[in-house]
Parts: sequence; structure tokens; C-alpha cells
Amino acid sequence: MAKKNIDLEDQVEDIIDDSDPKLQIPKELPVLMLRDIVVFPYMVVPLFVGRDKSKNAIDESLSSHRMILLLTQKNAEVEDPKREDSYDVGTVALIMRMLKLPDGRIRILAQGIMRAKVVKLDENRPYYAARIKVLESPEKEKESLESEALMRNVRSDLEKATNLGKNIPPEVMIIAANVDEPGRLADLTASHLELKVKEAQALLAIIQPDIRLRKVYELLTKELELLDVQSKISTEAKGEMDKLQKQYFLRQQMKAIQKELGEGSELQEEILAYKEKLLKLKVAKEVREELEKQIQRLSQMHPESAETAVVRNYLDWMFALPWNKTTVDNLNLKKAKTILDEDHYGLNKVKERILEYLGVSKLSKKIKGPIICFVGPPGVGKTSLGRSIARALGRKFIRMSLGGIRDEAEIRGHRRTYVGAMPGRIVQGIRRCLSNNPVFMLDEVDKIGADFRGDPSSALLEVLDPEQNFSFRDHYLGVPYDLSKVMFITTANLLDTIQPAFRDRMEVIHLPGYTEEEKLQIALRHLIPKQISENALNEKMISFTKGVIKKIVSFYTREAGVRNLEREISAVCRKVARKVAEGKTKLSKITSQNIESYLGPPKIFKDQLHQANRVGVATGVAWTAAGGELLFVEATKMKGKGVLTLTGSLGDVMKESAQAALAYARSHARDFNVDPKIFAENDFHIHIPEGAIPKDGPSAGITMATVLLSVCTGMMIKWDVAMTGEITLRGQVLPVGGIKEKVLAAQRAGVKKMIIPLPNKKDLINIPKKILKEMKFIFVEDINQVFEHALMVSGKEKDKPKNT
Repeated sequence: MAKKNIDLEDQVEDIIDDSDPKLQIPKELPVLMLRDIVVFPYMVVPLFVGRDKSKNAIDESLSSHRMILLLTQKNAEVEDPKREDSYDVGTVALIMRMLKLPDGRIRILAQGIMRAKVVKLDENRPYYAARIKVLESPEKEKESLESEALMRNVRSDLEKATNLGKNIPPEVMIIAANVDEPGRLADLTASHLELKVKEAQALLAIIQPDIRLRKVYELLTKELELLDVQSKISTEAKGEMDKLQKQYFLRQQMKAIQKELGEGSELQEEILAYKEKLLKLKVAKEVREELEKQIQRLSQMHPESAETAVVRNYLDWMFALPWNKTTVDNLNLKKAKTILDEDHYGLNKVKERILEYLGVSKLSKKIKGPIICFVGPPGVGKTSLGRSIARALGRKFIRMSLGGIRDEAEIRGHRRTYVGAMPGRIVQGIRRCLSNNPVFMLDEVDKIGADFRGDPSSALLEVLDPEQNFSFRDHYLGVPYDLSKVMFITTANLLDTIQPAFRDRMEVIHLPGYTEEEKLQIALRHLIPKQISENALNEKMISFTKGVIKKIVSFYTREAGVRNLEREISAVCRKVARKVAEGKTKLSKITSQNIESYLGPPKIFKDQLHQANRVGVATGVAWTAAGGELLFVEATKMKGKGVLTLTGSLGDVMKESAQAALAYARSHARDFNVDPKIFAENDFHIHIPEGAIPKDGPSAGITMATVLLSVCTGMMIKWDVAMTGEITLRGQVLPVGGIKEKVLAAQRAGVKKMIIPLPNKKDLINIPKKILKEMKFIFVEDINQVFEHALMVSGKEKDKPKNT
């Protein structure tokens, strides 16, 4: 092995003149294989020898004529090169010095003499031996002007290279200035250029001096260009370093001054902390630029200025937001269904919608968060359902009550120009939960107000629009924030008060009131265990029977939800807890027989129906925010001039329904054997009890028409028939809303028959099968059908039928 040493020795020492006639080059020479270096004639180079064949070749050369052929390997990795692994043209060199090193290697100093071409290479000896042919330059011709100019250019470029930092010894420059042979100048120059092995070998193989010098000149020109670029880069880097050093020096001085004044050190530490956080933060380009801008502003401010606190608060908010923190959804549908069933009884439609969302999420990773609106009466579990959904999904839960909010800034935040500005409550909630995909519940959206400070409903349009909320822009942040992963759930008691554009962005799911059986199951599964635990009791101290729960539902509460039911159960538990605290250890069994000792006499009478067929009294049903209720409609006539009086705090729509009912009765008087004069000679008064409670809507139209016809004809109205439906002037019965709530109210009161419009038949699909079996439904399209089923055909029938 032979490699070039980094520390070159004096290359002009003992230079051999090949013109010496005494110097004879043998036809056969030992060969030294070189790696990564090409040796030119007149070049003095130190070499390290490690391979055995190479050592034997040096021993052979030193024992004879001290000459050796230097051949370069084509591949430096080959350890035992063959003929085809080396180039044909090499350099005959003279070994000037030899030194054996302690590690077994040999160090030689060799000087190139002549080019030579390998004719034959003998690989069978202990060393490589080659039969060579010396490649002598052509006989000297008269130097041409072109050759002289080329030599001058090469010398000039060598000086330029030296000036640009090229490491060329001064002695070489002296020799180059005095050499008058193109070939020798070419070899001398080539030996000091950083050429690749292939380029250097190509130069070594060129015999013609002028051609070789021209090629060297081209390579030298290229080297000059590289040196020039390298020099410029070094100059620029040095200038930059000088600038950085100056800045560092000034900063150190500033720190020293601030330290002396007792200010600035904490601010600088905060700025460095902000910069470190920014490096770790993965955000959009717009957000990053804004953060960099604010950090730069902060670094130029006085620590005690008011603006510093504003910028610092802004940066704290920005870095605290969960830009990329996402909780992993629980995509196990069976587990999610189990959680939903544990927390809530019934509500199958809602549970199906959540499981559908999970199913789509499992198949597609790009699904946007749905925007669902739960609409239903109070106490049916809308808010608690949101918590259950978050638990089923494995997400964080945030609840924000919108009741009474009138300021748009509550949603979008305040601009930073205001004193005490803060982000809106949407961004605040996202920050609190430290997740960018929580379940976000907007409670009571039907109770949002509006005044001179803006309309919060309009501000929520962007939040609840899946096509816009991926770039929600809070006024305080000033940059877009992605809300598309958030699952928004809104709740409302009524849809009427919600802005239409706002309502259009939500998927509305109606939550009707619970049936008696559903309330029983909810009480047994959820309410009773909860109240026993909250009142520090256990199952050995108190127990409830199913019968007592049904009695509490029927006689102590009348609601769509279960809030009052829970209050009554809590009242019973408190009384038992007092007995236990007084020393009673016996089990308190709550039954339908002893419930009055705990809750007092019944507050509501289930059989409040007037169990008698009467003239001018009909049973209607109404739909309110609290669920369905019975609505009794009474009418009477008295001598007068045909005036219609309406009482009971009726709304405009209900008053118009009464006018339509009267108009139909007058126009069809003869069809019912009624003398038309009765409407001119009598005044009519329609009253709906509980006059302090406002009532409105068209669904009592057929009920009022029935009582008017009853007072005109004297026919009695069946007490056990409830009815609902809108009437037209032609006597048609139109569909109404809230059928499920109205049916539940009628069932609670003990009604067995109910008249409803035929188009509402489809709404019975949501009615529990048990109620459908208990009650009979009569579907009508015309008011005559209502009269047929509601009015007594003959007054001779018993006024008081037996209780059913």
C-alpha cells in the first residue's frame, strides 16, 4: 500500500536531471501500486508502503538501480490488484530516501523521472514487475509564440492562485518562473492542482507538451474560478461573523447596563423562552409569522410599559392553545354503546346518531365534527347527554351556557386595542380542555339575546358552519384557528326563537318527554342510586318499590322530564337520613301506602278529567316547552248580538282559530239543524282555564269548533275523548306539531281515545308500543268526523259513565 503523506517534504532537494546521459532507465522495473494519487515527472512525494508486495518491490529497487515504476490503481479499495485494476501509464521514479517505521511500514521519498507505459506486468513474483516502454517527449522544436503565451498565462495564473490562498511553496514558484519547457511546466503545475485521479491520469497519458500544457491551463483556470468563489464566501462569512460578534458585544453591554439598572433580565429570559416554544410549535405560516412579529416587538419594549403586558398576555394565550393536541377517539362501537346505555335510558335516536358518527370516523379519518342540536322540554337529559357523548368518544367535554348572552364579543373576543381584552368563550373553552377536538356543548341557544353590542347568534354562524369553522378568526387572536375537529352540541327548549340561518346550520334531534314506564326505569337505574349516595345512605337503610315510584310520577309530578321526580326522591331520602341520624337503624321501605307520610298529600290528581259528559266542555291537549298538558276548552252562550269573547290569556293565533271555528259553525248551521238566528241573537264566550298562563297556537281549532257546536245544539261532549288539530273555514282538519308530547299528556291523565289529524298518523311511530295498545286513536280529515266521535248522539245516554 502506498499513500501520499500530508506533510510534504522539500520537493526541490536532490532533484534529478533526466538529461543526465549517465541516467539509464532499465526496460524492466519493480512496480509500486498507488492509491488515490498520480505522481508526475519532476514531482517529489513521500509515500507510505504497507503491502508485502510493495515492500518487496522497494527492496528490489534499492538493491539494484533504486528505480521503481509508480502505477495508480483504478479502484483504491482493491487490496490485491491485477493487471486490469491499474492504469497502463505510470511514472518511473527514483527512491531518494527510505525509512522503516516501528509499525512495520516503510516510508520512502520518491522523485518522478519519466513517463512509462506498461508492456507486460508479471504478477507471479514476490513483487510486481513490469516490462516498460519509456514515453519520451518529442524532440524540441523551435518555441512558437502561442507556446510562449501559454506558458506566461500559466505562470500568471499560478501567482493569482497563490494570492487567492492556494498553498504553493515559494520554491515551486521560483522553478516555474525559470522553466522554459512547456512539458515540464505542465507537469509541475499539475502536481500542485487538486485533481481527481481520473483527471490526473489523463494528463499523465498526454505525451505532446503543448497539448498537455493547454489542458493544464484549462484546469488551472477552473481552479482559479473556484478559488475566487471560495474567497468571496470567506469574505462574506467573515463579515457576518464580525457583525454577529459586534451584536453579541452590544448585547452583553446592554445586559450589563440593564443589570446595573435592575431591569430587563427577566424580560430577556421570557423572550428566549418564547423563541424556544416557537421552534417546537407546529402551526401554519400565518400564525408563525404573527408570533415572530409579536416576539420581536416584545424584545424592543421597555419591561415596565403597559404595552409589554398586552403583548406578553397575547403570547401566553397563543402558546397555551392546543394547536396540534388531539385526543384519540374511542372507535369501539360496542363499548361506546355500553357507555351511552349506562348513562341514559331510552333516547335511542340520539344514541344511533352518535354511533353512526363513530362508524364513519372509523372508516374515514377526515370526517368533520357534526353540529347537533338537542331540542326538548327541560329535564329530559340534554346537558347530561353531552357529557355522556364525550365519555363514549373518549374526548374532553366543555359546556358553555348561552342563556342571556347579548354581546357578540363573548363569542368572537375583543380586539387587543381594548383595555382588558380577552379571547371569546369559544377559544377560552378550547384552551381549558387542552385539546383541539373536544365535545363542546352550547347550552340554551334559544335564549340568546341581541342588543347594541351585536347579535351573538350571528357570531355563532361561523363557529357552527363546517365549511367555515376550519379557519375561525377570533378578534383577539387575529389569526385563524381550526374548529373543524370540534364536535359542537347545542341544546334548546324551543326552535321558534332561534334565528333561521343559525338553525339551518344544525342537525336538529328532538327529545320528547318520557313515558311513565321510562321514568320508572330512569328512577330505578339512575335517580334513586344517585340520591341514596348523595344523602349518605345505603341500600340497607332505604328501599323504593316500583309502585311508589309510579305514584310519585302520577300524583306528585307532572312534567316531560325527570327533574321534579328527582327532587321528590331526594325529599324522601332526606327524611330517612334524618331518622338514621336520630338513631333509627331499621330499613325504611317506601311504598305507595306510606308515601304520603313523606311527601304529604298528592299535589296533582291523575283523574282531573271531568268524568262527565257535558255541554260546552271539551278536552284538548297542548304542547309546551315543559312537555304536553291537558287543555280544557269551555264555551257558553247568552243573549246578545253575536259577539265572540275569548278569555284565558290567548295568543293571536289561537284567537284566529276561534274566529275560524265560529265562522264554520255559522256557515254550516243548517247542516247541524241549528237555526242561524242563534248567532245573531246570542253572544258566545270561549274560555280556557288557567287564565294566567299564556296560550297560543292553532292546534285547539277543532276543540273550539266542537264546544261551539255543542252549546248551539245542546249535544254533550264525551269526557274521555281528547282532541287536537287545526281547522280551516272549509272544515278541513290540518296537522299539528308535538304529537308525542300530547299523547303522553293524554295517557298520563287517563284518556283512552284521542282524535288527531290523519297526516299526523306517521308521528305515532315514536310512541311506545305499550301506549299504542292502551289508547285508541281516531284519525280525521274533516270536522264532521270530529263531531261524529266527540259528540253524544242522544242526550238520553248516561251522563256519568263508569270509570275505566
